[in-house]
Amino acid sequence: MKRLKDKIAVITGASSGIGAKIAILFAKEGGSVVVNYRKSKDNAEKVVEEIKCMGQHAIAIQADMGNKKDIIRLISATMDKFGHIDILVNNAGADILTGSGALANNDEKLEQLLNVDLKGTINACWLVATIMQKQGAGVIVNMGWDLATHGIEGLNPQIFAASKAGVLGFTRSFAKTVAPEIRVNMVSPGWIATSFSEKHMQEEYFQARIKEIPLGRFGKPEDVAAAVVFLASEESSYLSGESININGGLV
Repeated sequence: MKRLKDKIAVITGASSGIGAKIAILFAKEGGSVVVNYRKSKDNAEKVVEEIKCMGQHAIAIQADMGNKKDIIRLISATMDKFGHIDILVNNAGADILTGSGALANNDEKLEQLLNVDLKGTINACWLVATIMQKQGAGVIVNMGWDLATHGIEGLNPQIFAASKAGVLGFTRSFAKTVAPEIRVNMVSPGWIATSFSEKHMQEEYFQARIKEIPLGRFGKPEDVAAAVVFLASEESSYLSGESININGGLV
């Protein structure tokens, strides 16, 4: 029995990396998927085609999750296509680690991070919850970071941790607010091997982090996707307001 049979899922930031793996695994479990993207239309369409090859429904919808008007448009387009939303996965994250200066004295990038990772998650939750409450049921899974509660050195990680700590606090409070109709949980990945991390992480830093992880390796996007599917399915029907760390025992 497929765990997400006939479910409609909106997955933000799903054109590559962890988001793409979540979308594909949702489809394998019988779900229809809205693949949200901000810039990477070609990648999003490739994810959609892979899902369609499985015999499942999927569409790609462009929306900047740091822009409330775009979030409203994303949700409206989903409702126009499918008529309901069963699952929301807030996976989209701002690219703050690349480009000149990154976050160092860069108010524009700081605002971008908070708009996407924190405000975008809150706005999407509020808007989708209204629909789910009318339906009488729904599941929301937010994306966190395991070090948000334990701290990490470095300017960029500090700010990222702060935004994800905000998401954690919101998740736990929102879960109480919208219960019992809606379950709200969070997945907090640790160090995950993606094309982004491989491209931007120096080898010396990579090896230093590996030594800290009890299981001796970086996680895979599939590890995170499996946890998200678990939280979206009835297997976790008595879980709400929780955060699952996917980090090889690091935290």
